[in-house]
Parts: sequence; C-alpha cells; structure tokens
Amino acid sequence: MKSVLRIAVALIFIASGFVKAVDVVGFSFKLEEYFSPTVFNMPFFESIALSIAILVVALELVLGFLLLLKIRLRFSLAALIALCIFFAFLTFYSAYFNKVTDCGCFGDAIKFTPWQSFFKDIILLLGLIVLWLLYRNSFGLLQPKRPAKYIVFSVLVITMGLITIHGILHEPLIDFRDYKIGTDLKAEKIKIEKNPSEYKTFYSLKNQKTSEVIEVNQDEYVNDKKYWEEGSPWKIEDGKTSSKIVKEGYSSEIAKFKPETSEGIDLTIEIINAPKAILVFSYDPKNADAQLIRETEYNLLSQKNTYVLGISTDPNTFKTIKNALMDGTAIKTIARSNPFVVVLENGKIVSKMSAKDYLKQ
Repeated sequence: MKSVLRIAVALIFIASGFVKAVDVVGFSFKLEEYFSPTVFNMPFFESIALSIAILVVALELVLGFLLLLKIRLRFSLAALIALCIFFAFLTFYSAYFNKVTDCGCFGDAIKFTPWQSFFKDIILLLGLIVLWLLYRNSFGLLQPKRPAKYIVFSVLVITMGLITIHGILHEPLIDFRDYKIGTDLKAEKIKIEKNPSEYKTFYSLKNQKTSEVIEVNQDEYVNDKKYWEEGSPWKIEDGKTSSKIVKEGYSSEIAKFKPETSEGIDLTIEIINAPKAILVFSYDPKNADAQLIRETEYNLLSQKNTYVLGISTDPNTFKTIKNALMDGTAIKTIARSNPFVVVLENGKIVSKMSAKDYLKQ
C-alpha cells in the first residue's frame, strides 16, 4: 500500500516538473506575475524569474525521481513536504486575494484555478505526511546499494536537463499552448464568436442602517429599485465591484489575439485571411536585441506576396515593417523568445521559432 502511495505522489511531482521543464520560459512568465507589484511586490525577483523557474523545476524533478526510486527517502520526503508547504502558501494567497487566475502548476498542459491548486497541494501534503509516518521506522536502516538505481536516476536527470535547455534556447519539444503549430486561428476565432463566455458585473452593497453587506449582479441591481431608489439604505461600496463569469464559453487564449494599429484599428482579419503572413513579436522591445530585430526586418523585406507585420508593446519597435500593438502578456503566450517569428498560411500556424533560429534557416 505504501509503495503505491509513494509511486503515485512521486509521479505527480515528476509530471508537474516535466510539463514545466518542457516550457520553463513559460513558467518563468508565471513567476513574474507572482513577483509583480500587484501580487507580492518583489520586482527584484522578476529579473531572475527564469533562474528561479529552473531551480523550482529541478527540485520537483530531482525530488520526484528520488522518491520514485526510493533513494535518500528521509531527505526527499522532508524536502517535498517543505516544497509543498511553500506552494500551498503561494496558491492560497493568490486564491484568497484573487491575484493570479492560473497558478501554472502544470504549465499549459492542465489549467488549475488557484483554489483547485491549493487543495491539490493540501492533498499532496497529506500524502507526504502519511508516507513519512509509514516509512519513519526504516529511515535509519541501511539500504542495500543498488547501482542500477543511481544510473537510472542520472539518466533521468540528464534527459530532463537537456529538455529544459532545448526549451530555453529554442521552442518547447512538446507545445501545450493554444498557439501550437497546426492551429487554425481563423477556425478558433469562429468557435469563440459562436460560443462566447458571458460575464456580469457584481456590486458589493452595504446597508447604511444595519451594516449588512450583500453582493448582487447587475441585473438584480437594475430590476430591484430598493437598491437604487432615492432614500435607499443600500450603497455600492467603492473598489469592490467585480466582473465574474456566469457562462463558460469556448475557452482559448486565441481570444486575446488582437493586433491593432496605434490608431486602434484591429488587424486580425487581415492577418488570418492573408495567403501567407509572417509576424514578428516582441513582448519587451526595450530589452530585446535591437540588432537582431533589424536583421529580421531586413530579411523580411525580400519576402514576396507575404503579409509582414511587427507586433509589440511599442508602436516604434520596428523601423522598416508595419507596426502593430498587442498586450505584452498576450504576446508572451505566443512568443517564448524576444523577438519571435510566427508564419501563417491562410490563418494556420505553419512555423514558429525565435528570430535567431528563423535567420539561420
């Protein structure tokens, strides 16, 4: 029984570490959200988010492998318990204060809300504590040396290290994002339009006579005059109005794909209807390699019968090709390098890579 529990817990940590290792740059973007002024307000850590992401992924994988192979059991269990407590704190904070809507625990492979992730962490923590209790009497016993275990452990660690490095230098070996190669942006846009998510505004109302506080949606508020008629004791509390989803429609990150000119003209239709389009993205133009951007632009000038567009957060990023603006977070969902190139044919993604790799073709 305890072996089954040990293997199950180990595989969960390995799976979590694996999907983050494949796309560790994407995980670093999620950590930047946690370090931002609106969450933990630790701007210093934003600059080293990638290093922290690599460290967290390494811990999950190494400790998961140790637990799976039953190597250094006391150490691996103690370290995993500490790691789980840390994750539980992060997810509880983001859930309770509604700071980060997706924890990134399983990268883009499986989406968890902060509350779902928090309860997942609690269940894992309980599982680890049970394992500690079940194995505690064997911690001091000498385990027979089995070189095969350490060989397997070394091979697993090296393999995951190479996968992580590939994801940093190039594109993830496995793409879990909505923007993977083969995705038809035109078809996705149609699905989103046919089945959109619906949101409603919710007001926090406080009764000035009884101090009772209630929450009502926009329809209830408008339809019941007791909330707004002259002399009503109910008053909307400042800063507590929120927008909540009331009907889950077709969910896709492609809903956020909306490049616009500096005048606010949406270029999406032009892009997805073009026979061929090459898009150059930069989510952080101030810190991008300016020379690499210029070389990429120069290369694209020779493209014939191709819709070429530069998309960034600054209207003056690109000097020789047309500029468009898009939210930086939305760009990061597409681009893991800065700058980054995506090639479309009739709205379908046929190629995507860092600008450096694009120029090497």
